[in-house]
Amino acid sequence: MKSVALAIAERSPQGIATTIARLISTGDLAPGDRLPTVRALAVDLGVSPATVSHAWQRLASAGLITSRGRSGSFVRSAPREWMPRRYQGLDGSMRARIDLSRGTPDPELLPDLAPAAARVSEPAARLSAATPSYQLKPDIPELHDLLRATWPSPVESITVTNGALDAIDRALAAVTRFGDRVVVESPTFPPFGDLLDHYGLDPVPVTMDEEGMLPDQFATALSVGPSAVLLQPRAHNPTGISISPARAQELAAILRRSRTARNAIVIEDDHSGANSTAPDVSLAGSLPERVLHVRSFSKSHGPDLRIGALGGPRPLVDRVVSRRLLGPGWTSRMTQVLLYELLTDPVSVAQVAAARDGYAQRQRALSEALAQHGLRLRVGDGLNAWLPVREERAAIVQLAAADILVAPGAPFQVADDVPHVRVTVGVLHDGVDAVAAALVAATRA
Repeated sequence: MKSVALAIAERSPQGIATTIARLISTGDLAPGDRLPTVRALAVDLGVSPATVSHAWQRLASAGLITSRGRSGSFVRSAPREWMPRRYQGLDGSMRARIDLSRGTPDPELLPDLAPAAARVSEPAARLSAATPSYQLKPDIPELHDLLRATWPSPVESITVTNGALDAIDRALAAVTRFGDRVVVESPTFPPFGDLLDHYGLDPVPVTMDEEGMLPDQFATALSVGPSAVLLQPRAHNPTGISISPARAQELAAILRRSRTARNAIVIEDDHSGANSTAPDVSLAGSLPERVLHVRSFSKSHGPDLRIGALGGPRPLVDRVVSRRLLGPGWTSRMTQVLLYELLTDPVSVAQVAAARDGYAQRQRALSEALAQHGLRLRVGDGLNAWLPVREERAAIVQLAAADILVAPGAPFQVADDVPHVRVTVGVLHDGVDAVAAALVAATRA
């Protein structure tokens, strides 16, 4: 393939890999395209086969190409077709020595579920077996009362859901119709974009600063008459930004004054919950009648628990509860009993607090290490950091060559923006200086 060789100016392994990555990004090389053999490209470039082989290894590590043995190497097809489109962009099937791509909590910092499960297994089983009707109230009273007592502001109604995304999905279905506009942060969590696509909703992006959505842009976004505002109040994924209490009040005041968004409902995803070091914040403090607040326990207590909660005005929450009865029905009361135990057991509470402090320390350590290498990045909240780069694919390839995986920034971006990658700082517990050096080098690739 002379055309591939002609596109390659720098004939080092890094130069070859970066050019191929760019051809894949632009679509000049499409999924399933066969690449030149190592020997043929080496001849065309006038380099050794080992040079091309190293480039191919970097591209494979970055998940861009795949080898089919004697059939050759091919541009990798879209992963896992059963996954939503933006989730595909975060494909986690690749492996590396240091995986900072997943956005998941460190398993070592999660509370130990085994003792709690052992303590509650018998009473939870009795409760589950004693359920006489499908029409019972979906939440166990103890957990419901605890959630109400720890909610960020007084709330009319709360219901337990199968994780935060289940609650977000149900909330969007309850308050929007096909063709509606939804104000979102830019960047935002990729599944939000997939959900908006699923419901035929148009995103209206609003840029953020270190305190949250920019008020002037938020006011402009409201002028198009959105039916909902979807935001992350704390430990924003991917940026690590938490909305300040003052900014929350300012955004709520703008929404209250808006004549074009009189009926817009705010949906808040507090996905990090107890992992966040920022104060609990919600626009519901100023707009209780127009806010659905979602709290997740997946990142703080265990992703496989699949449990969260949604609270807000009773008519809206009742609409969600009613619709869930026609699907999953309710969140298992056995799981609810386990969560209640984790939220009240002193040992589990201490483990979660230690995890929160641990994530904060890791954020500080990476920020300080990056500064030592000449890159200033503010200390984020929660698990992630948002790193600007010169060229996304080149940065990913260079880091893969150093056996480090990060998440591409494109699936998070709602509007054209500076290229970024997301770094899951929460799992980075050693080798911080070496990782920081590799990250800084990748920003310049």
